Amino acid sequence: MPKSLFWARTDTAGSEHVVLDDGQGLTAHGVALAVDPIPYTCRYRLTVGPDWSTNRLEVESEGAGWSRSVRLERGRDGWRVRTGEEGDLDAALSAAGHPPAGLPGTDDPGRLAEALDVDLGGSPLTNTLPIRRIGLGRLPADLATAVTVAWVLLPGLAVVPAEQVYTSLGPGRVRYSSDTFAADLEVDPDGYVVRYPGLAERVDPR
Repeated sequence: MPKSLFWARTDTAGSEHVVLDDGQGLTAHGVALAVDPIPYTCRYRLTVGPDWSTNRLEVESEGAGWSRSVRLERGRDGWRVRTGEEGDLDAALSAAGHPPAGLPGTDDPGRLAEALDVDLGGSPLTNTLPIRRIGLGRLPADLATAVTVAWVLLPGLAVVPAEQVYTSLGPGRVRYSSDTFAADLEVDPDGYVVRYPGLAERVDPR
């Protein structure tokens, strides 16, 4: 049966709702909303193989006077990246006092060669991908595993490689770190985030 998960952002006004099926790998489609750095809506579709490595991610983001899209597909020869853009996101960011986002996608897909996972900025769902792929729930506590992800920044949809480390802290707890940032995540038995301190908390139906 499909699952429906909803998170409320705790760092800003925003939320994420995703409908997914994880019977064989993962297929998911979701919507994320936030007001920072400027108000935007993000829609995405994600396909993950039975080994929980990512096959495809399609993302669209839009706000007042602009829209962008990026499509990532992983094949035997690496990642293929396609992008689209309408309007002027950088002008909207500048008007709100923020730096430009730059172009969507990447000018060198080869930089993503080591990535088996994707990380959609601000999305608790995509933390589940490496957690499930490396079987973190079955690993001894305090065993750290480093991964490379294709990190998709919102709202501009630039794609960059990022090194991340996941460490099991025992049942239902995972430490996530990247560069100088770290957070201890609470996850359910299926590896989906329940609480991501400083980012989001899951809201279940009453």
